Amino acid sequence: MNWSSDDNRYMGLALQLAKKGQFTARPNPMVGCVIVNDNKIVGQGWHQKYGQAHAEINALSQAGIAAKGATCYVTLEPCSHQGKTAPCAKALIKAGVKKVIVAMEDPNPTVKGNGFQLLQEAGIEVESGLLEKQALEINKGFVSRFKTGAPWVTLKLAASLDGRTALANGESKWITASDARFDVQKLRAKQDAIITGAGTVIADNPGLDVRAGDDKSSAQFQWFSSIESFSQPIRILLDNQGRANLKSKFFDLPNATSEQAKNVWWITNKDDSFDKTNHPNIKLIKPVELNKLLKLCAEQGLNNVLVEAGHKLAGSFIKENLVDELIVYISPKLMGNKAKGMFDLSIESMADSFELELKNVIHLGNDLRLVYQPRMSSFNR
Repeated sequence: MNWSSDDNRYMGLALQLAKKGQFTARPNPMVGCVIVNDNKIVGQGWHQKYGQAHAEINALSQAGIAAKGATCYVTLEPCSHQGKTAPCAKALIKAGVKKVIVAMEDPNPTVKGNGFQLLQEAGIEVESGLLEKQALEINKGFVSRFKTGAPWVTLKLAASLDGRTALANGESKWITASDARFDVQKLRAKQDAIITGAGTVIADNPGLDVRAGDDKSSAQFQWFSSIESFSQPIRILLDNQGRANLKSKFFDLPNATSEQAKNVWWITNKDDSFDKTNHPNIKLIKPVELNKLLKLCAEQGLNNVLVEAGHKLAGSFIKENLVDELIVYISPKLMGNKAKGMFDLSIESMADSFELELKNVIHLGNDLRLVYQPRMSSFNR
């Protein structure tokens, strides 16, 4: 397909609009829409919040009667079914648009191809594939959930320059400085769930929530305050023997809303004596293999999962080829040979080593953020 420079420009704008929903659209995909009539933008919109109007509806609302005879640029195939909102494909037909250019087909089998068919049957010209790679990238978790039956898994670690994540006595706060820790908050805010292990909860007592911070004048506080209708990620604890203390921050987030504080999955062998009445925020799940846990996450509509754990659980995710993306925050510190390493891996030869591809490097103050992906795509999992 030969698209013009204007086509690329309008779809590029639609992709930028889509990203505005990165913290609030989940578990729905991020979608942006631009409506153009006579080479003039008459409507723009994005999917702002799960359960609310989709990108096309917001753009049509802005365009009004100018949508008739227009071209619609949208980053994902318009939906064709009645969900929490009415079908976008039918709204485009009713508005009288002449042409729809789409970045990518919707992988959801409920929609896949059906939106295109509805539009074409109504006499609307449809083209697909413009900036498809970029559209796939911003919704890789959504795509992964439908193509592999598992969410996109990001493993996050903070380490010293010599690859250590904690001292021999378990001390790990703080390896990185404030800029890197702020970046972690933004990373968490994009996740549907965060997975950790009992060892981390016992040693560090982390809340694993997205935090504004105490300094109201800080960039972190201002950023957090700017996120409208934000919901905390689900917290998932792998703790087969039930070692974690129920008074840990992990189980009770004092600054979260009552609804947000309920999102806890405890993977444990705790028996029926566990008092669910006093802990309604906790969902007990019997221990399962990691790949089956990820399948369960996908069944619950979770697109993106972040693993923040110690070297043993991190190593298990690596060994079982369950990591789609590895993010390592490197601090210019040396912690010594007795400190704990990044992964619990036993590799006897170079042929058995795990090869990763460096995708991105960013300076965060005096620290570095390195983003890696496995050579083989998780879509082949």
